Amino acid sequence: MEVILGVNAYHGDASACLLIDGELIAAVEEERFLRIKHWAGFPKESINYCLNKAGLHLSDVDVLAINTDPGSNYIRKIFHVLRHRVEFGLIKERLKVSKARKTVNQTLDELFPNDKFKGKVRQINHHLAHLASAFYVSPYASSAIVSVDGFGDFSSGSWGVGNGSKIDVQTSIFYPHSLGSFYQAITQFIGFPNYGDEYKVMGLAPYGEPKHLDKMRKIVLLQKDGSYKLDLRYFVYHKQKFDYEWENGSPRVGQLFSNELETLLGSKREKNEELTQFHKDLAASAQAMFEEALFHMLNKLSDVTGLDSICLAGGCGNNSVANGKIRTNTKFKNVYVAAAAGDAGGAIGAAYCVHHENNKRDIKKSNMEHAYLGPSFTNEDVEKLLDDNTQFLPKNKFNISKMNSTEELTQKTATAISEGKVIGWFQGRMEWGPRALGNRSILGDPRRADMKEILNIKIKRRESFRPFAPSILRECVSEWFEEDDDVPFMMKVFPVIKEKREAIPAVTHVDGSGRLQTVFAKTNPKYHALISEFRAITGVPILLNTSFNENEPVVCTPLEALNCFLRTKMDLLALEDWVIERKL
Repeated sequence: MEVILGVNAYHGDASACLLIDGELIAAVEEERFLRIKHWAGFPKESINYCLNKAGLHLSDVDVLAINTDPGSNYIRKIFHVLRHRVEFGLIKERLKVSKARKTVNQTLDELFPNDKFKGKVRQINHHLAHLASAFYVSPYASSAIVSVDGFGDFSSGSWGVGNGSKIDVQTSIFYPHSLGSFYQAITQFIGFPNYGDEYKVMGLAPYGEPKHLDKMRKIVLLQKDGSYKLDLRYFVYHKQKFDYEWENGSPRVGQLFSNELETLLGSKREKNEELTQFHKDLAASAQAMFEEALFHMLNKLSDVTGLDSICLAGGCGNNSVANGKIRTNTKFKNVYVAAAAGDAGGAIGAAYCVHHENNKRDIKKSNMEHAYLGPSFTNEDVEKLLDDNTQFLPKNKFNISKMNSTEELTQKTATAISEGKVIGWFQGRMEWGPRALGNRSILGDPRRADMKEILNIKIKRRESFRPFAPSILRECVSEWFEEDDDVPFMMKVFPVIKEKREAIPAVTHVDGSGRLQTVFAKTNPKYHALISEFRAITGVPILLNTSFNENEPVVCTPLEALNCFLRTKMDLLALEDWVIERKL
């Protein structure tokens, strides 16, 4: 038996996964346990979960594969320091962090003192791990593959070809040039400073026009070989010390851009400053520039490889708007985006790199059809939780009942949704990756134009411009969207058919699009049954789906779901077969 533990550590979204003889048994992000968004560090709790799921100990692991290789591109690092006259403070800070960081073996000895790790540690290049995280679990025997993000192992992107058990990395883009850093810098400029805020710019972009695209083209310079460079005058991260914190907490990145960017674009938006049309147009312009650079790269890759399938990973793979346009802007006909395209997914990529190296003759690939790889809980767990918290669930305020069947559960829940109620839906194994996919979701009626406002008032308390997603029965996609495709991980945005937009205003963005999730009866029968029941009541095979949380990581346990339900104004909570309903 081959046991491989994959780990993403020392990057945002620390995570772990477990492969046994090439089968993906479990995968989870550390933030779900520690309750700190994008937590960076060494994922002890994630490792514990993965091992416990398989009934194994750390001593049973043959290989720990980690998605970073500090020795990568070492000569390039030295050349960069000499060429750009990097401030001594930045060099000193990076050396200090590197020296202070323990080896993987030292960390394991410290975190697991009673369970000795006896296996090998394999360090996998950051972008190779990204590429592997998409290709090795895709449905394609061969495809072009692309990784694009901020930085990892002194590179911001790589692309090449995957064929069977082999990945051939053909080209890389090296530090300090980065499409991810460009997008993050504009995100900061528009006034969203937190790590991971790029999705806010993507959500804001449809409210603007790309009026500043000509200026963005002065920042991002497309190259004839399909790559891109940045005009480094507009950035500071490559030459001077700035806040850059990744250890044991939420990642924090200082201001990436220089004063030259304000000279080019105007004044940056300060905290609490009004979000104006200017900022919306900047968002639209940044998104347009990102897409222009991405399609430029993909078209070159298509010409070079002659392949019609593409796999995407890296943090920029989370740009679902761009992903949804690939088939109409390139020659690629098939597009697979990793469920956890960002750094968390590197755990899976590193693990599969080692697996395929160890089994070169076995070219069988895994097809990751779903992302339900996290913790699950039983009806008995829920019953005990409810018994232990009766003081918070008085009978004069709540009705509590256990459904006798999936049919009874879905009928009750679908009826409540059709009546405009907001539902907490907690079922089965937690999702892997950033999206709630019907097991840790808050659900609503997509037909109600006021549902976005209701959700933002009752629960989410987030920016009004951010859209909510449609979960749709896979067999109905072509009836509601202009593109017909599998989107199991909610990683693509497609236009809603014009005649259908008025029917589902709560999940149709201002530009007429929706970030859909296709729901399959095979991979999530209960969620599929719920949407089918809603369709039987309303004629609409779609539910509004948003993550089960309130300005925190997605809930992991029944207790966290109950607490979120109690402190918000959700109407009904379905915890496995148990239903808690607020009385009017």
